[in-house]
Amino acid sequence: MTMKKNVQPLTRLAEGDVAPYVFLCGDPGRVPRIAAAWTNVREVCRTREYLAMSGEYDGVPLTVISTGIGAPSTAIVVEEAANLGARVFMRVGNSGTLAQKVDIGDYVITTAAVRDDGTSKGYVIPEYPAAAHYEVVSALVKAAKTTAARWHVGVTWSFDGFYSRNKVVTPEGGVGTMSHGGYSQSGMNNLLADMQQAGVLNCEMEAGTILTLASLFGLKAGAICTVSDRTPWPGPSADSLDLDKNMDGCIEIALAAMLDLARNGG
Repeated sequence: MTMKKNVQPLTRLAEGDVAPYVFLCGDPGRVPRIAAAWTNVREVCRTREYLAMSGEYDGVPLTVISTGIGAPSTAIVVEEAANLGARVFMRVGNSGTLAQKVDIGDYVITTAAVRDDGTSKGYVIPEYPAAAHYEVVSALVKAAKTTAARWHVGVTWSFDGFYSRNKVVTPEGGVGTMSHGGYSQSGMNNLLADMQQAGVLNCEMEAGTILTLASLFGLKAGAICTVSDRTPWPGPSADSLDLDKNMDGCIEIALAAMLDLARNGG
């Protein structure tokens, strides 16, 4: 029995498990969907929130890894995949729209992220930008242009608190908290309006950490998300959230972009 080399402590990924080109998604159930068209697919990790598959598409070696929800578990994946030779990370996920021009089912290609998370601040000062690599952004835009989908390019808000940062429309037509028992802090509702005023397009929980760490490590990263809901929500119910809205199209754009990067030395 061959012993694995360079086994990572949390994902248990090892040498030879991770390709240079890595897709990241939050939900483990999305991993086989991203790898569905690949050949020579093998499962290389299944532990905690982490499921990983590696394979090939048109001769390009690829890996997809689930990160779970939020920044801490995402940082672990980026760290350990980078240790094993990952060079390009591309987040494929869902997000909420803040901008009126962005509708549910549209795609948002992230150019940079507001770092409203705690994990990335553990790596570098808050003023350090979470910027997507220009080559990844360009490849995603190029791929999106070949489709009939509605897509947008701009800034994403990455935060930690799903319930504390997301908001709902109150019966009076105002903006209220989603947290248990009506919990809120002064200024929390105003933060949403501030992000909208600043022209931020969408909100999610992982892109800021991925982009920050990739830049710090000298790697390339980007993100494309489908829009699954509108913030503030019309009401705090499961019907307000369609996590699967146009996800297949999002995956197709991401795959085309990653192949383009690989073929052009990205």
